[in-house]
Amino acid sequence: MPVIATAEAARVNRRRGQAADGVSFWHTLYIGTSRYNMAAGEPDPEMGTLFPMAFLVEQDPGSVATTHYHQADQFQLIVGGRGTMGTHEATPVMVHFAGKHSAYGPIRADDQQGVSYFTLRNGFDPGARFMAQGDNRAALRAVPARRHRERVAGPLGLETGPIIRPEPDGLGCWRYHAAVGERLIGPDPAWGRGQYWVVTAGAMLHEQQVIPRLSCVFVDPDDAPFHGLAGPDGADVVVMQFPRA
Repeated sequence: MPVIATAEAARVNRRRGQAADGVSFWHTLYIGTSRYNMAAGEPDPEMGTLFPMAFLVEQDPGSVATTHYHQADQFQLIVGGRGTMGTHEATPVMVHFAGKHSAYGPIRADDQQGVSYFTLRNGFDPGARFMAQGDNRAALRAVPARRHRERVAGPLGLETGPIIRPEPDGLGCWRYHAAVGERLIGPDPAWGRGQYWVVTAGAMLHEQQVIPRLSCVFVDPDDAPFHGLAGPDGADVVVMQFPRA
């Protein structure tokens, strides 16, 4: 069944973090676990299995997260502040997808505002591997059958519908604007390997539960298509679907 994480419930998980390249940020766990929330000695979830991880990063003003890669597919959704991600403008609402073992960045936060983004994965990742550190560059080159895969949509204006057009293996991203009481029905999750729904404005109701702004939902590939109703101020929702393994 879908996993719903509201912004209010996640707020108790907000804590300071610092990555291996020195960049500092606030980290708020929504779903699953991450290196910044795991207890000492806690074993890693098995790599390659379906394991949703969702957290909000508020990167400090003027900071730079240097170029790196992860060992799991990942969406990032810019929801606050401003900055750049590689050569792309990173302001709300912008979507970035990086396939596993696809290096991207740097992420440069604005000097005054910083930049805030959801990091959304469907598999466990033990942490960023920075290209300028240690043997990470050599390890990336040694990955069998590796291919670089990156997609960007936005910053968005009033666009709706597919903003990353669905690909044969299920990768895709959709955006919905809904007026008060309007019904939202997502794509069939069986097409891909998990979906995230993030409310970027207004609120959505699902079976009597209110899902307000900056809340997220993970939809398993075996679930029925997710649905909801736009709240009293309408709803702006971004749906991101992972490719099949």
